[in-house]
Amino acid sequence: MASLTSLISSPPSSTNNIFPKTSQLSAPIGRLQTLRKSQLAVTCKSSNVLAAAAAASRRDVLLGLGAGLYGAGAFVTDPFSAAFARPIDGPSQDVCKLATPSPGNPLQIECCPPAMAGRESKPFQFPSPSEPKRIRRPAHLASQDKEYVEKYKLAMKRMKCLPPEDPRSFFQQAKVHCAYCNGSYVQSSHTNLGLQIHFSWLFLPFHRMYLHFYERILGSLIQDPTFALPFWNWDHEDGMAIAEMFKDPESPLFDGLRNVYHLPSNKPLDLRWDRVTEDKPFERIRDDNYARVYELMVSGAQRRLEFFGPKYRAGDPPPAGGGGTSERLHNMAHLWTGGHNQQFGEDMGNFYSAGRDPIFYVHHCNVDRLWNVWKTIGGFRFDFDDYDYLNTSFLFYDENSDLIKIKVKDVLDPQALGLEYEDRPIPWRNSRPVPTAANAARTATAAAFGGPAEAQAAVGPRFPLVLEKVTTVMVPRPKKGRTAKEKSAASEILVVEGIELEGDKVVQFEVVINDDPDNPSGPSNSEFAGSFLNIPHVHGNNGHNKFVTGLRMDITELLEDIGAENDDQIQVTLVPKKSDGPVTIGGLKIEYSS
Repeated sequence: MASLTSLISSPPSSTNNIFPKTSQLSAPIGRLQTLRKSQLAVTCKSSNVLAAAAAASRRDVLLGLGAGLYGAGAFVTDPFSAAFARPIDGPSQDVCKLATPSPGNPLQIECCPPAMAGRESKPFQFPSPSEPKRIRRPAHLASQDKEYVEKYKLAMKRMKCLPPEDPRSFFQQAKVHCAYCNGSYVQSSHTNLGLQIHFSWLFLPFHRMYLHFYERILGSLIQDPTFALPFWNWDHEDGMAIAEMFKDPESPLFDGLRNVYHLPSNKPLDLRWDRVTEDKPFERIRDDNYARVYELMVSGAQRRLEFFGPKYRAGDPPPAGGGGTSERLHNMAHLWTGGHNQQFGEDMGNFYSAGRDPIFYVHHCNVDRLWNVWKTIGGFRFDFDDYDYLNTSFLFYDENSDLIKIKVKDVLDPQALGLEYEDRPIPWRNSRPVPTAANAARTATAAAFGGPAEAQAAVGPRFPLVLEKVTTVMVPRPKKGRTAKEKSAASEILVVEGIELEGDKVVQFEVVINDDPDNPSGPSNSEFAGSFLNIPHVHGNNGHNKFVTGLRMDITELLEDIGAENDDQIQVTLVPKKSDGPVTIGGLKIEYSS
């Protein structure tokens, strides 16, 4: 491994003679947008990048824990399954559409990578076992390691100074998320259907692939095969704030389009941020955060379908918002970090621009780490073994600028990728919410909430309804007093169905059960069932962006804690939060998930 001093004095040939002057850092990169100094924050050594950026402008380029359960070669193809298989075979190499932050907006974003048409991809190859491991560390601790920070900054500087057309460049890497998440790509076998990697079982494996190639590119630019990204350890109180290494405006790790109110060291990420309140005590944010992580990793994620999200196969329309608990856990960090005064929440607060902020990758490293943690909790927490899931593939450019086809089954074992995470305490594991005093003392009976479901339904709201105020509904339960064996066989799921909204709008609401509608509980109380949050994106559905989705919440443990297991019905309260557009609710029901 080269020393930091030698790396600075002798950059690799791929980055020589491509550094523009500081005064050139505002060169235009998009039709209606410029590349900001706050995004580059680098001083390069020649004017080649400026010329490349100008050419890019003319083309409308816009920046636009231990081993897993499976190892390489652990999967055997079932001929019967393969005969009827529908795995998504990556994006079409011939079709890539212009994107936009909002339907009807004149800003057209070129999120497509360097031309792939006619280019043959190579199959993914696992790193050699002889290669040194890449160990990801918590960002707040890594910030104290000056040598690591300088090495990270140098790698990012070199990535930002690569010519824009280089698939390894910061420009192109940032566009990967836009292309896969904002309506640019279509399915290779169904070019009439968009390809979306959010809101389904593909969310976690896709982002693991993305991080793998991004990290290896950075390491190659500083000739360090051990280089690893840090992770934003927001599930521990010591790591909830944005790490110091990302706050220097002169650093290539800085992004000027972050919420300035959330940059101070005493501002922890608030997983229940309402876009209004900025003065919560640290202890309250910490406790609510721990309770939210517990809900989305433990009580609400007892089944893999609930954790990963719905299945998504070739020929299916792009999945709509919602996703599994792993994705819902990650959403608020996007919104909380993104620019509060930007029209579309740039950078982190919108799918099309999130990849422009270096902290995006650090955030997703923690999401990836929590996938590993989830599988250690026990019970039914393991990866899918579905043929279509395992054989779904995507295309990425690697550190050699080769186009690589990689499958989901290739990334289920982090150690096979040469990756490890530094062990960290998991305080949220013991943060099971507690019931309010009223429910702690009550005798479980439906009569406590106004009689049988039929009588209550007659005076309740009619669906569909526009959620404009706190709304309470009585929901009948198909079965009460379930035995331990029945609970082990299937979780009880509260479903909010027919959620209709515009995809480019922030929409959020919370759900509580058997609670006081005038004073609804937060995550630290058992009555809190979950929440819905839409991160702005373009759904890519025939030119408009309205879609219908749902929200699934495992309430098996919740009903035990509030003494409602023997109730014929439950009182469900929907609590709207600050949103940018209307949301319509189609109905509520209970079903069972095995």
